[in-house]
Amino acid sequence: MFSMRTIVAAAILLAGSVTAHAADLGEEYSQCALATGSTLLAQQSNAALSDEVVRLMNEAVGVADDPKWISSRQPAFTWASEAKVACGKAYGYLKASYRDEDTINKCECFHTRMLQYMN
Repeated sequence: MFSMRTIVAAAILLAGSVTAHAADLGEEYSQCALATGSTLLAQQSNAALSDEVVRLMNEAVGVADDPKWISSRQPAFTWASEAKVACGKAYGYLKASYRDEDTINKCECFHTRMLQYMN
């Protein structure tokens, strides 16, 4: 039989390997170029930026609520879920007249990833 120490060590190693790839924003596993350089940030007007963030959020909500994507083998649903949260946060900051570059970058990045898996 395995000792408790061996089982715990194996569980820690397994958990570490699973979480290392879960977010995909880490430096060694970046599919979003570290979620920087959003084209949304080029918007000068906070009102126009808010409109665009809301548009991306609404599209993500539509995909996250669609049974076609929920049951799909493509990760579009996962990225839609991430996009709706990031865009929601970005919109919340914008409503308070604050441009949070990190959440805006993530909003656009996750939305783009969602679209990539939908095609």
